[in-house]
Amino acid sequence: MEASEQSAQRPLWRKVWEFPLTAMLVAIAVIIGIVSLMQISYAYSDGLALPEETKFLGSVLLLVVLSAAAYKLIIRRLGGKKHDDLPLAGAFKDTALGFVFGGMLISICVALAAAFGVYRIEGSGEGTDLATIVLLTGVYAGFFEELLIRGIILRWLEEMTGSWIALGISSLIFGFGHAWNDNATVFSSVAIAIEAGILLGGAYMLTRSLWLAIGIHAGWNVVQGLWDVPVSGNDFDGVIAAELEGPSLLAGGGFGLEATIFALVVATGAGVWMLVLAARKGRIVKPMWSRKGEPITAY
Repeated sequence: MEASEQSAQRPLWRKVWEFPLTAMLVAIAVIIGIVSLMQISYAYSDGLALPEETKFLGSVLLLVVLSAAAYKLIIRRLGGKKHDDLPLAGAFKDTALGFVFGGMLISICVALAAAFGVYRIEGSGEGTDLATIVLLTGVYAGFFEELLIRGIILRWLEEMTGSWIALGISSLIFGFGHAWNDNATVFSSVAIAIEAGILLGGAYMLTRSLWLAIGIHAGWNVVQGLWDVPVSGNDFDGVIAAELEGPSLLAGGGFGLEATIFALVVATGAGVWMLVLAARKGRIVKPMWSRKGEPITAY
């Protein structure tokens, strides 16, 4: 039986329930519920005799655990095209590979900044923010943000609009989601949309799994913090004390190297390379109006 004939025989309620936009909105609602639970747990932690940082990082880890459980139990079962973006097979390998790759990319940006005289190491840092760097910028940002932006928004926008439009929309959402960070500008938001949107979207589309993107995101952030470079405008005390000063296009104007031409060239170039590989492997999704009822074969 043709796919279009099978679709026509489904009841209306099921068509609506399995429609990509419905699946995306339900998944976002689930995530909002998880965030609300985290906020409640954080409020109740006031009675615990623990340092504020410990309570905050504990709530962050709880958010990651609950969102992972919600994804495996609910979100991956939504929509008409069932797919698990958090498969256990290859999880450690892809995440570790991504972490090394992301750390390498930001280290290249640091090296370029040093070569152009806008970054210099002044000594060793006290490392007081190591736990925050790893758990907040690494585990939380790497996992939760990738689950939301690539695993939910990009994933179901692709089913409707195809890979390229979905990549553009999800990248803009991700970039301007950082617009409220310290020292953020319109340029920094656009830069993140381009460099990180293409890089992380490309990693997801190439592997059709979130693990590589999670690893790249976490590795980029953690290593950036260890180099004492502001992570999306947030400054941390890592193992190195460094100074980033110079023209904003080279030094980031307080936002960090993500708002520089170095990151735009390095991260965007790596992302385009992965998108080319994804296209060669047939992992690009056509728009709904082009498929005309034919099943998705990209994943």
